[in-house]
Amino acid sequence: MLSKLILVVLVIVFAAVLYLRFSAVRISGEEARKLVAGGATLLDVRSPEEFSGRHLNGAVSIPVQELSGRMSELGDKADDIVVYCQSGNRSAMAKRLLEANGFTSVHDLGGIGQW
Repeated sequence: MLSKLILVVLVIVFAAVLYLRFSAVRISGEEARKLVAGGATLLDVRSPEEFSGRHLNGAVSIPVQELSGRMSELGDKADDIVVYCQSGNRSAMAKRLLEANGFTSVHDLGGIGQW
């Protein structure tokens, strides 16, 4: 009985992760480039090692695990922010975190390869 309950919980968790991963509303690379050209902050939420290996020109590096304590570095909460990571998981998390803290114009590019 306990093993069936554990299996059900695992299936629910897996379904939730898939939902969050694929339900994120993303912008295209073209839209992101236009926003950045218009003054949007380009935010890289990958690790410092990933950032130093490769990043988009002009990007600000704030790893997602540090974002809560460094939001003041992003300026006005109404300004456009384009957030990206390696595959789209961390950028989706960062978008939700920023919006939960009052940022009103956050755009999720997803992975760096979408640029």
